[in-house]
Amino acid sequence: MGGTPQTPQRLTFEFYALCLILLSAFGNVCVFYSFYHYLGTIGIPVVWRGFLVGLEPMAAFVLRLFVLPWLHLRNAYSVLVASLVLLILASCSYPWVTTVPPMIVLRIVHGTAFVLLTSALIALVVNFIPKDLSGRGFSTVSIATMIPYAVIPPLAEAILPCVRNEADIYAGVSIFSVAALALLAAMGKRVGKAIRGMDSVLLRRPTLAEIRENLRLRAVVVLLSASLLVYLAHAAVFYFLKDLTLKTGGGDVGLFFMFSMLTMIAVRALGTALFDKMDKPIAFRAGLGLLLPCLIAIPHAGSPAAYYLLALLYGFCMGIVLPLLNALLFSASPPALRGLNTNLGLFTLDLAYFLLPYLGGTVLAFGAGFDLLFYGGAGFALLSLALSVSLKGPSGGQREKRPSERSGTHEER
Repeated sequence: MGGTPQTPQRLTFEFYALCLILLSAFGNVCVFYSFYHYLGTIGIPVVWRGFLVGLEPMAAFVLRLFVLPWLHLRNAYSVLVASLVLLILASCSYPWVTTVPPMIVLRIVHGTAFVLLTSALIALVVNFIPKDLSGRGFSTVSIATMIPYAVIPPLAEAILPCVRNEADIYAGVSIFSVAALALLAAMGKRVGKAIRGMDSVLLRRPTLAEIRENLRLRAVVVLLSASLLVYLAHAAVFYFLKDLTLKTGGGDVGLFFMFSMLTMIAVRALGTALFDKMDKPIAFRAGLGLLLPCLIAIPHAGSPAAYYLLALLYGFCMGIVLPLLNALLFSASPPALRGLNTNLGLFTLDLAYFLLPYLGGTVLAFGAGFDLLFYGGAGFALLSLALSVSLKGPSGGQREKRPSERSGTHEER
């Protein structure tokens, strides 16, 4: 039927190539796990550190509001190329920026580059995921975003004694963007041909009326709210684990990230086929239920055995929660708005990665301990669990029909 959106019925070469570019994008940001600590080593006052850490995701958060209604399949490739160039320039600027005013500008530019890059990538990649393979597709996407978190932190910790400071490493990871540009140049014709073969409904940008109607869907709102809470918990670990570990002496933070991310990747790789067969809401809630005691226990892990065991548990929990969250949102979304809603999921990531460092930095400036931030992360996970109780059915959000579909204007097959 001519008006029915079409997607491939398998995961194609273009899908996997775009996942590789997504991997390179996160390779450029996962290195900033040490940024709060780095700001202290270059003499940035403590009252500014949380703000500067959160400024890059804040810039992404604000800009994504304006990007999402404008971005669509027809312009995503050009935006992707431009954002990679901008990301290279931003990454290479860190060694020369050591004071607050230029750092503010740099973090905003960095956030702009990252939001354009990830938004364009998601707008492309979700249209190469068949609905019946949403669990497998988003597990693969999640693996692509997590591999850098498993590799870069321990590698950065090993390289750090050989360079001047962390800023040299921030600049060095720009090599990933260069590699992504080379891959884009090689696959540009194939992606363009695949896009031209898609239904015209997917090629146009969503209208404001469709966006408003989309945000009235209860399952979409619940899942986006749950996403924000999960990412707030994740941000506490990502930004403040290094300083917490230096106080508790539990182990090496780079190894914690490596073990947790390798576990996350293993769960997603081994569970890709299962994710499409299981009751997704129940599995999602089970993952959150395990995450709660894990976050509470991390500040008390004073020995390597406990510290690395919790790293494995954390990776297991997030390996279940994050891909299922994306798959549930995908299933609850109207086909033409799946790219938009997946990008709105990234919007909640931006918001969490801005709010948590800023609020956490403020709390720390008043003399609180790092452990309080991890207890707060457990509280966010508990709230997300409470929200998820309202999700029903094996897909969690059996998609609510829009008014136009109820009247028979569009037939969904």
